[in-house]
Order: sequence, then C-alpha cells, then structure tokens
Amino acid sequence: MFRTEVTIPPLNKSIALGDPVCLIGSCFAQTMGEHFQQNKFTTYPNPFGTLYNPASIFRLLHDAINQSMPGEHTYLVHQGIHLKYLFHSDFSSSSEDDLRAQIEQALISTRSFLKDCRWLVITLGSAYCYELQENSQIISNCHKMPSHLFQRRLLDPDEIVMRFEQLYGALAALNPDMKYIFTVSPVRHLRDTLVQNSVSKAVLRVAVNSIQETHSNTVHYFPSYELMMDDLRDYRFYRADMLHPTEVAEDYIWQKLAESYFSQEAQDFIKTWAPLQKALQHRAFHPKSEAHQQFLRKTIAQLKQLTNRVDVNPEIKELEQQLI
Repeated sequence: MFRTEVTIPPLNKSIALGDPVCLIGSCFAQTMGEHFQQNKFTTYPNPFGTLYNPASIFRLLHDAINQSMPGEHTYLVHQGIHLKYLFHSDFSSSSEDDLRAQIEQALISTRSFLKDCRWLVITLGSAYCYELQENSQIISNCHKMPSHLFQRRLLDPDEIVMRFEQLYGALAALNPDMKYIFTVSPVRHLRDTLVQNSVSKAVLRVAVNSIQETHSNTVHYFPSYELMMDDLRDYRFYRADMLHPTEVAEDYIWQKLAESYFSQEAQDFIKTWAPLQKALQHRAFHPKSEAHQQFLRKTIAQLKQLTNRVDVNPEIKELEQQLI
C-alpha cells in the first residue's frame, strides 16, 4: 500500500435523495453544495456568502432564526459600495436600502429553509477571526478596509463550543428533527502562515470533537480535512495556488461523502444520473442531423423515467426545444 485510507463511520440515518440540505461556511461548503445541486438534491448553499470562522457562522444562523437584522455599526461604504462587515462581499450594492433588502431576504429565506431542513452541513475554514477595534465585534469580512480598524485573534475551542451550544438550542426549537454534519475545510490558509494554519485547524478539530461527543445522536463529523491531508497527501491534488484542492480531489471527497453518508437509493441515483449529466452537456456540431435528433429523443425518454424521483422538467424542456 502506498497510501493511508481514512475510515469514515456511517451515519445512524443516511442522507436520502429527497432530504433538504443546507450548507454553510467556507468556500469548500460552496464546492460541496454545487455537487449536491448537480446531483439533484434540494440544497441551500452558503446563504450568507463565504464565511470562515465559526463565530460568524453561528451568529448569522442565530440571526436568521430570530429574524434579527444586524446592528447599524456593521454597515460600511468602500469605494462607493455599501457593504456589511458580517456578510461576504456577495452582499453589496450602490444603495444602502438595497443592501438591507438583500440581507433581510437572506435571513427570511434561510429561516424558512432551516425550518424543514433535514441536514445542516457546517464547514469551518479558520479559527482565526477579526474584531472591530471600536467594540470587539467579531466580523466575517474586512472588505479590504485599513488594518488598523481590526484586531485579529484565535478563537478558543471552549468559546467555539459555547457559541454552538447557544445556537443549538435555537435550532432545535425551530427544527427538532434536523441533523448536523461538521467538517473542517481542506483549503489551506497560508495567509495565517503554515504553522498558524495548523494551529487553527487543530482548534477547529478540538472544538468539533467536543461538540460531537456532547451531541452524538445528532452531530456528525465528516473528515474532509483528513481526506486531503492524510489520504490524498500529494501536491498534485492542489490547484496552482497550492491552497485549494483540484477538481479531482474535490470529486474524491464528494465520492467518499456519498459512499459513507448517502442512502443506497441516493447512491444508485447518482450513478444513473452521471451519464445523463454528460449527455446534457453535449453540444452538437450538426444539431439538425438525424443522429443528434435521435440522441435528443433518447435522452428525453431517459429523463422522463426519473420524473417520479427528481425534478428534471427544466432539462426535458431544454432538450425538447432543440427538436425539429
């Protein structure tokens, strides 16, 4: 053997194809969310944009549950654009009123989804956070504002656990049937330096381990970080920036997630759906040729066989528009 495989314990209840899944956290949450979406799961990925530290993630989830608009002091204007320190720059506008409307809608939509959600996947990126100097408020994004406005600190594992416990009670009251999957992002934060990145990831793992032990029936840990560091363990699985996993690595982690956590029905569907996905991406040189028209009819027929399992009406409609 030339590698060490990571053993992943199965869930006490598998993720079914029809289970609504909310993903929140770092850019890796967005990546996994896209895999869920591509495979026809009902998902809501990163409703607040990319978030890295657990304090910010828990805070915004709490705000969504309580429908609490963040405080006035966390709004800012940078180069004529209105932003919010608690949100990613995806939330921005030339108008403060429009920005407020974006944030309010995100909070409403997130609460609505969480109410009926079966799985909340939380991807933690870094234990380092930034606080506003003026009031020690933990923020999500500095939005390239001057560094003297902030102070950087490492969250303590006990603080992370405490903040989650406060959130857990609110989530359980909103949706007592929801299950939780924590994972630590495999993306390396070299801005923290390699040494401090290791410290940061270690803090996150200690905190999540403690949370998991306390809530063993509802909270699970998926080892994205360990799969990257200890299983793949090779620079060829990193993109050119040497920070982010390649598509091959992302696909491998997704495959491990599916094999370990998905129901057999969901796994079978993914295998059935894969060739259809490729067929849908096909672009013909001669779209009016009989061969391509036959290909379209065959693909439409295959899609119609799935209508009782997932919504493929948009795909069917797109292909039918190409028929002559």
